[in-house]
Amino acid sequence: MTDQERAEFGARVKQVVAQLSRTTKIGLLSGADFWNTKGLPEHGISPVMVTDGPHGLRKQLSKADHVGLSDSVPATCFPTASALGSTWDVELLEDVGAALGRETRIADVAVLLGPGLNIKRHPAGGRNFEYFSEDPLLSGKAAAAMVRGIQSEGVGACVKHFAANNQEDFRMRLDTLIDERTLRELYLTGFEIAVTEGEPWTAMCSYNLINGEHTGESRRLLTDILREEWGFGGLVMSDWLAVSDRPTGVAAGLDLEMPSSHGGWDARVAAALDSGRLSEADLDRACVRVVELLLKAAAGRGKGELFERLDKDAHHALARRAAAAGTVLLTNDGLLPLAPSGRVALIGAFAEQPRYQGAGSSLVNPTQLDTVLESLRARLGEGVELDYVPGYDPNTGQTSAAQLARARAAAAAADQVVLLVGLPAACESEGFDRDDLRLPAGQDAIAKTVLAANPRTAVVVIAGGSVELDWADQPAALMFGYLGGQAAGSALVDVLLGDVEPGGRLAESFPVTAAQLPAHDNFRSHPTQVQYRECLNVGYRFHDTFGVAPRFCFGHGLGYTSFEYSQLEVSGVGTQWEVAFTLTNTGARAGAEVVQLYVHDVESCVARPDQELKAFTKVWLEPGESTRVRLSLGRRAFAVYDVPAADWLVEAGQYELRVGASSRDIRLRATIEVDSADRVSPAVKPASALATENEFTALFGSRLPAPKPLLPLHLDSTVDELKLRPLGRVLYRLLRAQAEANFSAEDEGGTDAMMEQLIGQMPLRALVTFSDGKLSLNALEALIRVLNVGLRR
Repeated sequence: MTDQERAEFGARVKQVVAQLSRTTKIGLLSGADFWNTKGLPEHGISPVMVTDGPHGLRKQLSKADHVGLSDSVPATCFPTASALGSTWDVELLEDVGAALGRETRIADVAVLLGPGLNIKRHPAGGRNFEYFSEDPLLSGKAAAAMVRGIQSEGVGACVKHFAANNQEDFRMRLDTLIDERTLRELYLTGFEIAVTEGEPWTAMCSYNLINGEHTGESRRLLTDILREEWGFGGLVMSDWLAVSDRPTGVAAGLDLEMPSSHGGWDARVAAALDSGRLSEADLDRACVRVVELLLKAAAGRGKGELFERLDKDAHHALARRAAAAGTVLLTNDGLLPLAPSGRVALIGAFAEQPRYQGAGSSLVNPTQLDTVLESLRARLGEGVELDYVPGYDPNTGQTSAAQLARARAAAAAADQVVLLVGLPAACESEGFDRDDLRLPAGQDAIAKTVLAANPRTAVVVIAGGSVELDWADQPAALMFGYLGGQAAGSALVDVLLGDVEPGGRLAESFPVTAAQLPAHDNFRSHPTQVQYRECLNVGYRFHDTFGVAPRFCFGHGLGYTSFEYSQLEVSGVGTQWEVAFTLTNTGARAGAEVVQLYVHDVESCVARPDQELKAFTKVWLEPGESTRVRLSLGRRAFAVYDVPAADWLVEAGQYELRVGASSRDIRLRATIEVDSADRVSPAVKPASALATENEFTALFGSRLPAPKPLLPLHLDSTVDELKLRPLGRVLYRLLRAQAEANFSAEDEGGTDAMMEQLIGQMPLRALVTFSDGKLSLNALEALIRVLNVGLRR
């Protein structure tokens, strides 16, 4: 928009809002149903639809009050964010975003609810497949690219879940205790990059609390930081059922409640206006943002023809390219790329019944689905004998003695073996976290059986996030395919046969065991509170600082060629620096290198990780080709968040710049002197990777609050907690029977465990929404008082 167009747009919005009654304004701030906003027909403004879509559009055709897959339109299922993050390719991600935006616009949806970019604090996070990385820079750059792509098609993106939503268990009311510096540097920085570089139309608040305050009621988070510091100009909506106190949320900057609560909060918003607790200006501000979104969406419809024919083949080809670009080759003794000759054994039921996306709200109904079996058979042709053995149950991952014997025989008779193992859908999903990082016992059993029978085996692991692999050094080649979307089958074959490079590099560390991680003891350990005592020691920041070797390090990944780094030059002054070096493809085939630049503060008055990623790029070179790579570092590359100053400050002194192919494969180094007049405030330095209670209290800045008790029951109590009271157990059984009559795991695109958690961990206040207006907040609070009768106060 030009300045004049922007002014005219703003004037029209304000004019519309000024003509609305108070009742209309209050109603406008809640959805019309599960996926649609309200419109203003008297002003010629239509409602809009928003729908899930971190890696594919999930628009439902019917039963629009459901939370799952039922009757969703076919759409391209792209690789999940864990795979897309592993591409380290912002241009590719922008292309994927544009394709998602195109499908969204064609389907007449206004806002695609993605990307998600929460930090992978612990690798067992159940929704990690929906997130890019353990690193905020990589997460932010990836999200910003996808936002730009999506919005290039005239529809909106929604960055989520804001913020510090890093586990699934107890997510609906978990209080996250986190010190301010860690919050800023690790958990908010990715969102800051996505907002400032992507300019998303919308953002979504998370379910959890941060330091005792619901994120959707935090004026500091939604207004002071998001809008005033970062310049966010869009609309903030709630995650579904995340609203805990609507008047407080409106005042804080939460503009739109989703889904519709059927007027459940309207009386309380009106009462807050009457009492002065909520101002008319706050109400109008939220209405302005909703109307802005409706008008933006109307304008976006003009970018192309609605319901135009989708080029499904082109989008499938893009999904295939993205899946290959996110596939990570972890080890290779030369077996890969496979020679298309002799006898090949393909073992693993995932080859025929693929696991290609996660379970839960992101589930996509794909336009087509490639399998490794069909793709490999077509690629090898009739000149190669292909022996396929399922080997295990793809739904459970378990195997039997007979299946193991058949797999052993096939492997022993083959010249080369491709084995697919991984996590079934029941092991990782929205709604619950993984119990551990192990593969199912049957997967380990078949891996060890096949590897013993034939060492010329390439193992492909299919999972949404890192896993423990104690046999990782045994295969001739080990590849991680993540959840590669609908074209994953053909993409894996492309990589295995060398038709394309394995383009991925790990965007997360793979620990030897979860128990070695400092976050492990404070992960899903309490139903109402989690303490982030590991502070900044997440992922490679922990491994590299404390010398604890991971199984595979952040940034690691092999290709089918080799690269040489040379001729490093560093130039700059103050806090502005440029790094330049020569990168040469020294191999026999074309390939890509992900160049990573880490910054190490030689001496600091605050605890800092040994090194942090501050720049990266992906470079493609032909055999023998060289290029000069240049990476820039600005003030934020050297800064820490100074809590007393409430600002980003740079401590003067020496910094080592490290250029490499991973966090533990540094090829070039240079030490620079950074000049700065800032005075960074000294802070407590924990003696180990996990702060003690006293150390964490000092960093937290106040006495640590005690976790909230489960009783007495209240609006944030969960459905499961009804079982703690005698009368509540009766109500619980009634609610479960009703839920089972209306929802099923298969219908909702999930698993039994997912549905168990989604229902059981739902807050009691959500009953108002699901009652379609039949149950009021006042009636629910009266019921809760009855349930609490007899409890000691």
